[in-house]
Amino acid sequence: MTKITFFKRDGVFYGFKEEGHTDYGSMGDDILCSALSAMTMLIINAIEISFATKVDYDIDEESTIITVKVYGALPEYEENPMKRYAVSGLIQAYYYQLNDMLEEYYDFMYVDEINE
Repeated sequence: MTKITFFKRDGVFYGFKEEGHTDYGSMGDDILCSALSAMTMLIINAIEISFATKVDYDIDEESTIITVKVYGALPEYEENPMKRYAVSGLIQAYYYQLNDMLEEYYDFMYVDEINE
């Protein structure tokens, strides 16, 4: 099972952590795991390139832990409110996408959020 925990501060989404394999299919053929990886890289690339915002991320393939934090979504790190809104909104959209996917894949993934 893959556990995805989203980080929030004062109601603002600014990152997430993914842990484990979904075990939906065999290693290398797991389409659910591939989908999560593709969506994660889309989020990272969109924020870095489209919004020109630094993304702190670590991908540990051995332990299957991916941690993504985008402090530019928080007011103490980014002055431009539109940029903060766009960055946080993209992370929030990922949160809602994963929650929609839970309807079909609840045995293979778990989504949570924590306030830091």
